[in-house]
Parts: sequence; C-alpha cells; structure tokens
Amino acid sequence: MGRGPGAGRLRRDLPALGAVPRPAHPDHAGRLRPDRRRGRRQPARQPLRRTSVNLTLIGSTGHTGRYVLAEALRRGHRVTAFTRNAAALEARPHAVVEGDGRDLEKMRTAVADADAVISIINGGDSRDPHRAAEATRTVMRAMAEARVRRLIVTTPYPIVARRPFLVLWLLRRLLATQYADARDLERAVSAGDLDWTIVRLTRLTDRPATGAVVIRRELLGMPHALTRADVAATLLDIAQEGHLSRVAVNVNGR
Repeated sequence: MGRGPGAGRLRRDLPALGAVPRPAHPDHAGRLRPDRRRGRRQPARQPLRRTSVNLTLIGSTGHTGRYVLAEALRRGHRVTAFTRNAAALEARPHAVVEGDGRDLEKMRTAVADADAVISIINGGDSRDPHRAAEATRTVMRAMAEARVRRLIVTTPYPIVARRPFLVLWLLRRLLATQYADARDLERAVSAGDLDWTIVRLTRLTDRPATGAVVIRRELLGMPHALTRADVAATLLDIAQEGHLSRVAVNVNGR
C-alpha cells in the first residue's frame, strides 16, 4: 500500500463524490446466519448483538471494499475507511485514514474506538509479495494495543479448495505469490488471540445481490460465483451478530 498526501490523518472534509456500487438488498441486512447442517443462511432466531457498529474498513476503495462501505453506511454504521488513496472513495464515510497499511501509527489512528475491523487486502505480487500478511500483522498489533477484539478478514477460497482440479492447478500457478501471501495472512490471524473470523471467498462478480449465499466450515462441493454485494452483506452480518468466532468459513454463491 503506497503513501498518499496527508497520510495517517483523519479526513472528514471530503468533496461531493460520485455514485456508489449497488448495495445488497435491504432485506438481506442483519437477518441471516449460517445453518451448520447444510451450510445455508437462514433467518436468525435471536436479535442482533448490535444494530449499529463503529467499524473500521481496511481496503475501502478496492472492488469489494466499495460495496462493503456502501452497505455499511446504508445500515447506519459509523465507518472509518482506511485506504491508500482517499480520492478514490465513492461514498462518504465518517472518517478516513489514508496511507500504507503497514504503518503502525496510521493503523492505530484507524482502529481507535472501533467495535470491529473488516480487512479486505489482496495478496501480494512479484513487486510486493508479502503485503497482505504484513499489513494484517500491523492491523492485529494496533487492535491489540487499542483493545479492539473483533477482526474479520477475507482470503481467496482456492487456497484450500480441492475442486475443480484443472482450474485450481492453473490458478495456483498463475497466482502463486498472491495465494502464498493469503496463506501467511491466515496463519497470522489464526495464531493470534483476537476474536477473528476468516472469510474465504469464491469467484466474485459485480452483479446485483441475490441473497443466495452458502456459508460452510467444511470445503465446498463445487464453487459458484458470488456477488460482491452479497459478500458485503455477509461480512457486515458477521460483524453485527458477533457469531463465527475464531473459525474460518467458506462462502459460496448458489
């Protein structure tokens, strides 16, 4: 994550911004939980632990992060957006921290007073092979210092998948560096003592939300495409409801 002007400062004076991605359908918000027997999300029987969350969103200007930011604001959460480039924001969060995710001082600013942190960081490449794991370790250190417990991170499902064989073989050759970084990220998170959830995602699309989402702890039978709008609703449900503590789950479309 590169540096930008005003790095590490909270910004609350953003200019008027353009259209935001289409958020998940309102009926999806905060009403769903995983069925452990079938992996399907069903109406929750218990009320949410929180109706409004002080949320820090890391990766808020990425393809998926934009959907999460738009949906979080629609639900009425107070959002601090962490990004390398505040000018790329397409919605108006309550506060912005701009800078490199591996800078501890900036991350301390970003997670201060948060109830939960959602981190969506793409794995590394040949120029920066360890960026996701390194940034995540910085996030975890800042959270521990601030006594913020709840952390939700995303990783690509193919790092653990077994099917389809040929597609996985190709992906793992083409994206070897990114996937190695994602595995390192998962090891760092699962070794920590935060209240974490690892959310592994299948192939993502920008289609409208469907609400047809499968969440499983075991491996998926066959991965299906998943909309980013549904991912946004799922991540925020997990943050609001406080369930799925210290587990990795695999999220699939239907």
